[in-house]
Amino acid sequence: MALADLPAVRELDRLSFPTPTRPGLFEHELAQNNIAYYQVLGMGEAEFSSSIIGFSGYWLIADEIHISTIASHPQWRGRGLGELLLLNMLFQSYTHPANMVTLEVRRSNEVAQALYRKYQFEEVGMRPRYYHDTGEDALLMTMAALNARYFQFLERQQKVLYQRLRCEV
Repeated sequence: MALADLPAVRELDRLSFPTPTRPGLFEHELAQNNIAYYQVLGMGEAEFSSSIIGFSGYWLIADEIHISTIASHPQWRGRGLGELLLLNMLFQSYTHPANMVTLEVRRSNEVAQALYRKYQFEEVGMRPRYYHDTGEDALLMTMAALNARYFQFLERQQKVLYQRLRCEV
C-alpha cells in the first residue's frame, strides 16, 4: 500500500466496515508506524472506479504478527480474495522474527472465523464490547505454528487457492 492508494482504500474501507477507519489513520500507518505493514490487491477491470479490490494490514509487535484488517470489495466477496490477502500476510510472517499470529474477529462474522480456522487459528479468548460501533464482542484467535511444517501447509493452500482463482477470473 502506498499513499497514492489511500483514496481507493478509504472508499473500500467505507464499503466494508460499519464504522470506517478514522481520518488520517492510514496515512499515519504508512508514514510513521514502523511496525505496520499494509498491502493492496488490485484488478484492472474497467467496471470498477478503482483498481483496488482488497487490502490488509498487520503490525509486528515484538515476536508477534497482529493482523489488524482485511477487506475485499463487496462485489468481489466469496471469490477467495480475503483468503489471498490472509495467505500473503502469513507468508510475509516468515520474513520477521515472529512466533505467532493473532487477530480479533467479530463474534457474528462466521465467514471470517471459518477462514481463520481453515488456516489453523484457534479461539483463545474474547474481548467484550471490543467493537465500539456496535458494542459487539470480538473473538481473539491465534496461530502459533510458524514452523517449516506450517510453511509447507501454506504452500499447499496457495496451490489450491491459485487454481480456484484461475477459475473465478
